[in-house]
Parts: sequence; structure tokens; C-alpha cells
Amino acid sequence: MTNYDLIIRNTRVVSHDAPEPVPADIGVVDGTIVAVAEGLDTSGAAQVVDGAGKLAFPGVVDAHQHWGIYNPLAVDTQAESRAAAQGGVTTGLNYMRTGQYYLNKGGAYADFFPEVLGLCEGNAFIDYAFHLAPMSKEHIDEIPTLINKHGVTSFKIFMFYGSHGLHGRSSDQSKFLMTPEGERYDIAHFEFVMRGIQKARQQFPDKAEAISLSLHCETAEIMAAYTKLVEEESQLTGLKAYSASRPPHSEGLAITIASYLAHETGLPRINLLHLSSAKAVEAALLMAKTFPHIDFRREVTIGHLIADIHTASGIGGKVNPPLRPREDVEALWGHLLAGELDWVVSDHACCRDEQKFGDDRDDVFLAKSGFGGAEYLLPALVSEGRKRGLGWDRIAALTSWNPAQRYGLPTKGAIKEGHDADLCLFDPDRLWTVRAADSLSAQEYTPFEGFELTGAVTDTFVRGMRVLTDGVITGEPRGRYLHRPTGRAGA
Repeated sequence: MTNYDLIIRNTRVVSHDAPEPVPADIGVVDGTIVAVAEGLDTSGAAQVVDGAGKLAFPGVVDAHQHWGIYNPLAVDTQAESRAAAQGGVTTGLNYMRTGQYYLNKGGAYADFFPEVLGLCEGNAFIDYAFHLAPMSKEHIDEIPTLINKHGVTSFKIFMFYGSHGLHGRSSDQSKFLMTPEGERYDIAHFEFVMRGIQKARQQFPDKAEAISLSLHCETAEIMAAYTKLVEEESQLTGLKAYSASRPPHSEGLAITIASYLAHETGLPRINLLHLSSAKAVEAALLMAKTFPHIDFRREVTIGHLIADIHTASGIGGKVNPPLRPREDVEALWGHLLAGELDWVVSDHACCRDEQKFGDDRDDVFLAKSGFGGAEYLLPALVSEGRKRGLGWDRIAALTSWNPAQRYGLPTKGAIKEGHDADLCLFDPDRLWTVRAADSLSAQEYTPFEGFELTGAVTDTFVRGMRVLTDGVITGEPRGRYLHRPTGRAGA
């Protein structure tokens, strides 16, 4: 008889490799799943939770979050990891860089990143890791140390930062990015980042499969010109104006440049982030055919799948790249259902009301970019996806298995023996209305206000610890930093 620490009985387990949920109990020892089968003996279990016939989803691996971008990192880590757990997220992968926002300082990652880790430690309700952006030549030189010492295996380039500010107006680069005098954050720098990452992949062949580069693909020069046009013409307002100021072909052009640079530098693992438009996905698929030796992965956010420039609740929906017209939303769904997009994320970036809006609350160009949404990721994908014929297995793959495999987290992403006991219980029949007031995020608004969803997370477990019980946060923050690649599942 196995002395289980925890048995979650009477569930229907959702898996990326099974078309329908399978009735099963889930047995956990030392934070690891050791049994998935019906009729587990509960007599020796320290804790038994009745799943009440609910779906058991693998804990969501939200591969795109931004803790600390607008709020103090320690505070944001606690508040926004609570919101993540509320939505069934058990692992959050956060983008981080030097420069304005985040810690508001430049310098070497040797000094910067330990401070990041220290501020997060003891504050997260979920497990977490970081993607880091090499902003300077010094950072490129630090890539091997970041991989070997800190377990950072994924990196990022913000292609539009070269001559465009974070929120839609041109900005002084050195002041905004806090880069060393005489250095430029431009296409040449992007090339050298790619060369640095590929060199590191060759230096650490045992970790190479987990090492990749992600890119925010928008073209600064196109956006600067179109922003000027939109403002001068004064014909458009709100989210419609912002979408026009950052047109879809700006995404397509940046994707093309990034892909050729990857080909030129021999870097074979490229992640194209938050594709927002038909033109962006068209360019991404074209590049995959053009460079078949590059393993491209294509990401989409839940915001771009469920909201458009007309249905989002006001300019609180400002984000980069922008929310788009409905035809782009439908195009994204077409590609998702065709299996041409690899994972769905929240791009969660809590921006509180007093930070989000300018003196003129209706001027989209004065508002800051980004909003939270990790708490809606799984429920919204289930709600909208199931109506469109998205299978349970595809939902599990898009939210858990695929990002875990890509980002060096083989112990995450599935309810299988040998995997971390990360999962959530999900009531697929619960009807509810999105209200910002019900969110555990510190953000006081949401662009999804009033959206009607079918399906809700009720309970969340991180390594067998119940962090959400009947919708209420349970216990203290016990999330861990994930030094990647983590150990093999079952090892």
C-alpha cells in the first residue's frame, strides 16, 4: 500500500495525448504524481480531496507574463501570482529586462538578476522562471553564465524598441533602455544576440534543446510613421486608432527580418510572440516554409483571441501588439484550429488604473500598454474554444504541454506519473460574467469586463499543495524559482 500525501479522487483527467477526459484518481507523494488510475486506495492517504467529477487540467504553464513592470516586483509577484493561481496557472514564465520599468536600472545581469530573484523569493503562489532580454553587448557576453549558473534558457528581443517607446511614441533610446553610451539596440544588435545564443547552445549541448530566443515582432520605423499619420489625420480614436498606428504589416515585416537573421546566424529555435493579425501569422508560416531547418513556434494571447477593437472594454485594452479588428480575431482562430499556433498565453502585465490612463482618460496614446489576464486564460480558451470545436487535448497542449516542452520544463505540463503535481480542478458547466472586482489581481479594471464565460477553475494545486480552494487562495506563497532545464519527469 502506498502512503500517499494526497489523493484527488473522482476527477476526469485532461491530457494532451488523449482526445477525451479519462476518469481517474490522482495520487501524490512529495509533490510528484505517482499514480493516475481509478479506485486508488485512500486509507493511507494524509489528505483526500473529492474532485466531484470535475475536469482535472494540467496546471497551466503561462509562458508570457510580466511581473514587476509597473509595480514593485515583490508586491507584483505576490498579487499577480494569486491571480494566476485563480485561473489554474501553476507556472509563470516572466519576461524581464534592464532599463526603465521593472527595476529601473541598467548594468550587468550579474548584479541585476540576483536582485530580481531575491525580490521574488517567498512571494509567489506559483512556480516561476524568467526569460531575459540581452539589451547590451555586456549582456550577450553574460548569456553562458545566465544559462549555466541561473538556469535561464530562454531570451528575448523587443524589435520595436530601436526607435519607438513602450507606449507608442518615439523615445530617447539610451534613456529608456539605459544602455551604455555608444551602443545601439537595433537590427545589428539583434543579430549579435542570436549569435551569442547559438554559441551558448554549442557550448552546452546537453541543454541546447531547451535554449531558445523569443521575439516581439513589430517594426519601429513603420509604427513611428503610422502613429504620426493617425494623430495628424485625427479620424480614429481609442483602440481603433492604436491598431492603425501599429499596422499588421509592421508585424509581418519584423517576422521576416527576424527569421532571416535566425537563418544567417544558424539559430534553430525561434519563438514568435503574441501574433495578433492575419498578416503576422501569414508571414510566420511563410518563413517556416522558407527556412524549414528553423524550429519556429508561434504564440497567441488569450486577449487577441477573445477581444477586438470594438468589444474590449475601453482603452484599458491597449496592449502591444494591439488588439485588432474582428477579422483578425477570426483569422487567429482559424490558424489555431488548424494546428498552426503552438501555445496560448496571457501576456499578463498588471497596470493599475492610476498608472494606465493619462490626464485625458480617452486618449489612447497617453495610456500605458498592457493589462492583466492570467486569471482568464484557461476559462476563456475553454469557453470560446469548445464552441468552435477545439478539443480537450488541444487545450491541454496549448496551455500546458507545448510551452513546458519548449522552455525546458519536462516535469511540468501533464498529469502523468513522474510529473510535478501541478493541476487545477475545472467546472466546465459553470456560467459566469467577468468582473474586475472578482479578480485577485491588483488591477482594478479589465478589457474583458462583462464577457460571459462557460467554465471556471475552482481549485489549483502546485506540487501537490492546494493554493486555491473553492476559488479562495489557500496558505502562504510557496512557489519556487525554476532553474531550467528542470530534471526529467520520472527521473
